[in-house]
Amino acid sequence: MANENNSSDDDRVKKSAAWFLNGFHGFLRPYLRRHFHAVALLRSGRPEIQFSSDTPLIIYANHPSWWDPLIAHFLHRSLFPTRHFFAPIDADALRQYSVFEKLGFYGVELSSTSGAASFLKKSVSILNEPDSAIWITPEGRFADARDHRAELMPGLSHLCKRCDHAVVLPLALEYVFWDERLPVCLVSLGTPMRTGDHPEWSKPDWARHLAQGLRKTQLELAEATISRSSEPFENLLRGTRGGGFVYDSCRRLKALVTGRTFQAGHGDQFR
Repeated sequence: MANENNSSDDDRVKKSAAWFLNGFHGFLRPYLRRHFHAVALLRSGRPEIQFSSDTPLIIYANHPSWWDPLIAHFLHRSLFPTRHFFAPIDADALRQYSVFEKLGFYGVELSSTSGAASFLKKSVSILNEPDSAIWITPEGRFADARDHRAELMPGLSHLCKRCDHAVVLPLALEYVFWDERLPVCLVSLGTPMRTGDHPEWSKPDWARHLAQGLRKTQLELAEATISRSSEPFENLLRGTRGGGFVYDSCRRLKALVTGRTFQAGHGDQFR
């Protein structure tokens, strides 16, 4: 069902050049370190199955922040480094920021029937490559991490119905302030589903199960977040601690004068 070999060249999305991605991530990692105290993954949210090299992935996530595309790229390289990153983006935004195309983003116009059809063709073409991964935010708008009212856009359920050889994986994101000046990005992976295991599911069935999977993952992450403990999390990125250069310089000087050991951090999380 998924192997649509008659796709035109317009339906194929080019893979990002390795040299360009390496350069981008050479910028991205220190950039995130400057703006976050940590980027951490809930340990209990590790995938329950091992993804074979010939199984393409669909990672679908909630959409709480401007940071989501950059965090997705960082998580992709941290968790799925051997796979090629792809992500749909509004076609107008892609025309405005054409460099995104070199990072694996492809334009979609879901407000029209032809745009939705193009999204499916491009996405199926990507998923016909076994080492691919598509990252999708199907809420279609920015939404608070605790707001579960947004219905998922139908493109994802159509894609899961069309593609019978992929694994679809929910991912929850939250950005929170704990004891440090900078925020923490917390992540949880939900229970994966193989699209080929459910040939009897209709598109509405897929829509219901996909929504349930994402919301369940968000609730599990919210419970861990409210505890304000870093113990359940694996720190993927050690970011910046302390209150800033001027404030920490004064604190460092005071520690030196009083003979105490200077501690940049204000709390015990992610030490």
